[in-house]
Amino acid sequence: MQNPIGIISMQFVRPFGPEHLSLFPKIRALGFDFIELLVPEPEDGLDLAATRAALADNDLGIVLAARVNMHRSIASADATARQGGIDYLRRTIDVATELGAKIVGGPLFGEPLVFAARAPVAHDEATIKRRAERTVEGLAVVAPEARAAGVVFALEPLNRFETDIVSTTRQAIEVVDMVGDKGLGIVLDTFHMNMEERSIPDAIRAAGDRLVHFQANENHRGFPGTGHLDWPVIMRALADIDYRGPVSLEPFRREDERVGLPIAHWRAPHEDETEKLRAGLGLIRSALAMAEVNQ
Repeated sequence: MQNPIGIISMQFVRPFGPEHLSLFPKIRALGFDFIELLVPEPEDGLDLAATRAALADNDLGIVLAARVNMHRSIASADATARQGGIDYLRRTIDVATELGAKIVGGPLFGEPLVFAARAPVAHDEATIKRRAERTVEGLAVVAPEARAAGVVFALEPLNRFETDIVSTTRQAIEVVDMVGDKGLGIVLDTFHMNMEERSIPDAIRAAGDRLVHFQANENHRGFPGTGHLDWPVIMRALADIDYRGPVSLEPFRREDERVGLPIAHWRAPHEDETEKLRAGLGLIRSALAMAEVNQ
């Protein structure tokens, strides 16, 4: 399977500003086909035309990752926050168009838990139902707009500690099918799947042609091959559904396990990770190739 394989910008730096366009030659030299970039915020100062030109100069594609929060959440009971969510998702379509990206992935619905210092709440059935309905309603507004612009939103299930809206592939399938528009698909991340799915391969096969982006991440979000995920079996499941889309790596857990260190928080690299990145990329490419010949 000749899937393009990319690396998330957070592997190197966060936030990603204009001074970081110089990373593109390194990313290409490592062997990656695209960068997964967090949707730039205005304060990042990133010139979108210059970024698109730098991508072209280095023969790199791009996938975008949305950054929703409590103030831009289509699932919120607060009307202002819901409109903020719609406005933000619309802005990501504009950014994608300017950068030449075809996919905008992420939780999309907002309502973060751990990263908003917000504990899960035992909602009653009526509240749960309305949160789900608002999620579908909001995505039903923006999905046709994305499709019209040549962009697809990719809904990402996150583990139970990061969201209480969509945590499993089955839930994502339900939302996507209710919206019923080709402007909305699914992105699956094996880091989250390792916690929430009974079977990662079965979940991939269930997603089927709804899958538009795949994130190949170890169970501990380290470099591929340093955890316990069975990559040949996972990639065979992708082959089973004839998945030809992008595959991102996000191995930004650092080699630092001091007591009291908040592993959930992003940290900058403190060592040259070049060889580990090359090895992880090689493993994923090999597993994809083996899945192809074993079909």
